[in-house]
Amino acid sequence: MPGITDIFRTDGLAYRDRFASSLLASHRKTIADIIDCRTAVMGGHAFVCDACEHVRYAYHSCKNRSCPTCHESDRKVWLEKRQKERLPVPYFHAVFTLPKELHEVIRSHQKIGYALLMEAAALSLMKLAADARYVGGQIGMLAVLHTWTRALAYHPHIHCLIPAGGLSSDHRYWLHARRNYLVPVRALSEIFRATFMALLRRKLPQISPPASVWKKPWVVYCKSGGYTADKVLTYLARYVHQTAISNSRIISTQEGKVTFRYKDSQKQQWQTMTLDTQEFIRRFLQHVLPPGFHKVRYYGLLSPRNKQRLDQIRREMILHAPLPERETQDSSNEEKEKTEHPHMLCPACRKGHLIPFMIIPRQWRAPP
Repeated sequence: MPGITDIFRTDGLAYRDRFASSLLASHRKTIADIIDCRTAVMGGHAFVCDACEHVRYAYHSCKNRSCPTCHESDRKVWLEKRQKERLPVPYFHAVFTLPKELHEVIRSHQKIGYALLMEAAALSLMKLAADARYVGGQIGMLAVLHTWTRALAYHPHIHCLIPAGGLSSDHRYWLHARRNYLVPVRALSEIFRATFMALLRRKLPQISPPASVWKKPWVVYCKSGGYTADKVLTYLARYVHQTAISNSRIISTQEGKVTFRYKDSQKQQWQTMTLDTQEFIRRFLQHVLPPGFHKVRYYGLLSPRNKQRLDQIRREMILHAPLPERETQDSSNEEKEKTEHPHMLCPACRKGHLIPFMIIPRQWRAPP
């Protein structure tokens, strides 16, 4: 089945050479890493069967956070940690988007622009939720940056997962939010717009956004996710360690064209799109984040500095209102043993076991 790695190995170097003068160093590195992922360039181990002497090579992954082949184990670990950290309260899912008039500004100043977008979303939510008419206390949120639509177009936006409630100003009481209502979306949109523009003016005073950004509503979405945030967490975990599109959505790569499927947000139906391979690579690379940028951030009550206080709140809530366990401990332990201790059977004879006998060193590669 074709994948993104195959696309880059076939046309990635041609794309790099075509746009050599304008290609970012991070994009060059991503192209090289995806091409070399799980090949001899990355180094690895050699195994030999103790029965039939069959030799098998296992090469290392590139660990690039945009690579679609890597990080499956990291994704599972991240998801398990977030599930353990959840509070036994309902959750809300909020999405903050920017108007198209600001897309080029953000694209040209990604490290600053993305940070401002995440900060503005968090400040807006916390400011409105602190009003006694809504929550009346300090809320917390997990914020994740996405920069794409399902068709890989450029569309920076923030997903926020928010516990339905907050801590009182004296840090003594948990204040529950209403079941299906956190804050008014229209007011949140206006506060978000004003907050982002103020931050943008402060950080990038040389930028003059068009006046039309003040005349149109900024799209903000907020919906209750109920007592379980599993669906939203699973969706966010899918792209925490990867970028934009998974291999499972690639249908074919033939005659210089890439066909993939995507879900239309208006019709809520799966559709297909065919792009020139070079255009597909361009769309993919525009979602590669700047080096060192953290696409997952925690604000308010969920901030790392409040970890001890949050652990205490979680213990007290579970003590008074325990949630039914999704699985028995025994079954989860058995599943862990199955996944953590696989039998290295020889794929050739199906009798012997593969034994490591040689380390393959990583090859030197010129910097991008």
